[in-house]
Amino acid sequence: MFEGYVDLEPKVANSCYFPSTEPIQIDHSPTYFSLQVTFLIHQFLKFFFIDFSVFFKEILGDTTDAEREVYGKILLYLKDMKSLEKVDQLKKWIAFRLEMDHYEARFCTTTWITPFRGPSVFEFTDDYEYVDVMIRKDNINGGQPIRLIVDIDFRSQFELARPTSSYAELINSLPLIFVGIDKKLEKLISLVCSAAKQSLKERGLHIPPWRKPSYMHSKWLSENCQRVSFAELCLSKYKTRNIRFF
Repeated sequence: MFEGYVDLEPKVANSCYFPSTEPIQIDHSPTYFSLQVTFLIHQFLKFFFIDFSVFFKEILGDTTDAEREVYGKILLYLKDMKSLEKVDQLKKWIAFRLEMDHYEARFCTTTWITPFRGPSVFEFTDDYEYVDVMIRKDNINGGQPIRLIVDIDFRSQFELARPTSSYAELINSLPLIFVGIDKKLEKLISLVCSAAKQSLKERGLHIPPWRKPSYMHSKWLSENCQRVSFAELCLSKYKTRNIRFF
């Protein structure tokens, strides 16, 4: 943590927080004061976002052999598969290919209820789809199973309509494809949602329910999660005959 602040020292030294050797001329006009306040807020938010990027590097840089292995497989699948364009079809295809390669992969659908407090209070139900992989190896995690969450459309889930330049830069550092354990995902959600809150406030916008940590958490970590194999997906297609997978 302290190393992150040491890295920022050159920037801080050149900022407005250190007194200048030049004589100070104070302008008491409202316009001048407003500009100074705006500048100070911008500088604070600028350093605040830099601090986020330091944490991002720590979280994303901490990868396991299992994560790298599954991530490499997915890159190969996507390289070979060019006919599927819809994200939901690609997610099902990823689950199928992982199963074919003898991974315990499942297609996951989460559902949750989000309260909305506007002029009137109501609730709406939402859902999300991704893939998970259970890693069971004697030489990994003491033989205990590890659940890896796989999302090939990860970065876009955190996009804002009018992001600040700092937030846009932060989002670009997120992986397009996420492969990791739930604890890593929880840390990323917390950091990105905090950064999104600051970005929206700087733009003078309210935080919508679908950008709050609880909503983003429910996308991947909701207790109401249905996990099905590719064979079960095909069986469902056969029974209903109104669901198109590919």
